This record gives sequence, C-alpha cells and structure tokens, in this order.
Amino acid sequence: MIIRVAPHPLLDLAAVAAVHPAPLSAGPSPTWLVDLLRVEAVTPLRVDAAVRAAGRELLRQGGFKPKGRNKPAAEYLRQATAEGALGSINPAVDAANAVSLHSGLALSVMDRDELREPLRVDIAGPGASFVFNPAGQVIELQGLLCLSDADGPCADAVKDAQRTKTGPATVRTLGLIWGTLALPGRTAAALAWYRELLERLGCTVAPVDLGESG
Repeated sequence: MIIRVAPHPLLDLAAVAAVHPAPLSAGPSPTWLVDLLRVEAVTPLRVDAAVRAAGRELLRQGGFKPKGRNKPAAEYLRQATAEGALGSINPAVDAANAVSLHSGLALSVMDRDELREPLRVDIAGPGASFVFNPAGQVIELQGLLCLSDADGPCADAVKDAQRTKTGPATVRTLGLIWGTLALPGRTAAALAWYRELLERLGCTVAPVDLGESG
C-alpha cells in the first residue's frame, strides 16, 4: 500500500497497516486496553498545552478552523473521557483512541478493504465533505488535511468518514497518525507505542509507503 503525501510545512504523518487475528466482532477489547482509555492511565506519553496548540496549528495551515465541533479528534477524546463518555468500541479503534488520548495526536483508523487506491493526503479543496456517522451528519472539509481514496476524502485529524470506518467484519486496518514537525520525536514515539499495542492484540503489523507527490 502506498499513500502519496502532498508537500506540507508541518505534517509529520505516520501510517501502519495491520491484520487482526480475527474479525473485530470476535470479542471485546481486553481489560488492559480498555484501562488505557482513562486519562489517569500510566502511559509512555502525556499531553500538555503545547501539544494541544501544535495540533491545532497543524490544521490551520490550509485555512481550516479547528474549534467547536471541528476541534482535533485528540481534544474530543480528552473531553469525552472527562465526561465519562469514552467507551470501548472494538480493539482496533480502542488502540488508536488510547494512543491519541495520551499522545495528543489525532489518529484515524480505517477498514483497508473499504478503501480504493490510489490513496493521497492533501489539503481538501472547496466543496469537499463526507458523512461521518450513521445519522448522516456531514463535515465540510475545505482547508483541512485529508486522506482521500478513489472515491474521495475519507479521513482526517477531526473525523473519519462513515464509509471507511471499521465494522464487525473488519480484519485489515490502516491507521494514520496526524503528527506535526512542531513536536519533534512525538510522532515516532506515538507510532512505536501504537505498533506495540497492535502486536499485543495479536496483529501482524507492516509499515506503509508514504511517497511524496507534487
């Protein structure tokens, strides 16, 4: 799998492809993983104000306004945790949410079999949007860094498209870490921990080729 990445002054993208040992409907997340969905969990990474500011600045580069309902996904996770609303979804999503919650970097996780190549990361243009939940709600994407496949935008650092989200039958996933060069070493640390969690879940993990495109 290759993802072409358009030049960007701040983006420090990382990607992981994983094959899970069974469909995600096979069982709930293990207790050790669910425990990581708590702000007070002991983890390799911690979030502070500088991390949150850098995450927002990454999204502002194309003109997007990361606030309100369009705040970065990592900020939404911390708010949901504080309100007691961050529950377990499935092992693939829980692993990504744990890393995002404690690294302060947004993570997208998708069903690889719902993606159609070619894949590209770039800033979304005028009129770009996608449905992000079963209720049919839409996010307007202009100015936001997005992953797009042959059918259009499908993931970003705020929300992920409903059409490519994981489901009960998912076995193969693609995870993206929306890191920033303003936080040197943080993307690499988040990636290493994310891979560790996936491997502990029994996944076969492989890197993804991130090729620069013009």
